[in-house]
Amino acid sequence: MFDVVAVGELLIDFLPAGMNEDGLALFSSNPGGAPANVLAMLAKLGAKTAFVGKVGKDGFGQFLKATLDNAGIDTSNLLMSSSEMTTLAFVHLDEKGDRSFSFYRKHCADVSLDAGELNKDLLRTCRFLHFGAVSLTDEPSRTATLEAARIAKEAGAIISYDPNYRPALWDDEREACKYMLKAMEYADLVKVSEEELLLLTKSGDFSLGADKLLAMGPKAIFVTCGEKGSYAFTKSCYAHHGGYNVKVVDTTGAGDAFVGAMLWQLRDMSLEEIFQICAEKWEELLAFSNAAGSIVTTKKGAIPAMPDLDAINALVRQSFDER
Repeated sequence: MFDVVAVGELLIDFLPAGMNEDGLALFSSNPGGAPANVLAMLAKLGAKTAFVGKVGKDGFGQFLKATLDNAGIDTSNLLMSSSEMTTLAFVHLDEKGDRSFSFYRKHCADVSLDAGELNKDLLRTCRFLHFGAVSLTDEPSRTATLEAARIAKEAGAIISYDPNYRPALWDDEREACKYMLKAMEYADLVKVSEEELLLLTKSGDFSLGADKLLAMGPKAIFVTCGEKGSYAFTKSCYAHHGGYNVKVVDTTGAGDAFVGAMLWQLRDMSLEEIFQICAEKWEELLAFSNAAGSIVTTKKGAIPAMPDLDAINALVRQSFDER
């Protein structure tokens, strides 16, 4: 049995890599895709993970498969398409390391994943299933992703969901909200950024916004706020951890590291046990997950930047000692 299975996009992130002698921008190719990033964090911590998705049978696709294999992620359900290319994303960084994206994704492999290609036995035997909204932007991957969540949930898996809003991939904000909110009915654990919480709930108050999402079915809402830390909300309590002071280079993958670290901490719990976690314990869980995300921001890329257990614990201890 796998601890966590993730379904969704696997792609190449082209990151800024300086200038050449003619003053033209250089980019380095990095493995990416939020669901894969989450699994990379989990695998780094020792969890048994598997990826479900599709890439092109091209050089980029082969590179991505090798990356997941080397990270210890099972790729038995990573399909290689001979008719579609691997998705590419160019990442643009501002002076704070925050990102914007340009996607080359029309008619590419990741959105062509079909529900009929899903391994139902895998989905029915995992402990957690994780997915994001990037695979909801187009068909047939939208139907396949929600079907995977339905199958896993009916079999008793805990469902983790990250709306992961990318405006460039949606026709408009209204369509994005429609499908991002539809996915809430399958989710047990939801991670949103503060911008996504405002978008989906029209509330600038974290508590009120989280309550609106909890009313749709999830048992826990995590709100990540960059250098300001993160929050956890359930129907019975809430907790906050203020984050860490690190030198930010690139925020790509930070939220995914947070999710992976959180799922790793919850991996042996039932949904009922998760629901009963007290505020003090949630703060401990947030401290660990924030540390994972913070470390990722100090390096370029996502999967290669995922920290190990010793690095995460060291940052948590250092922060505690400095109080």
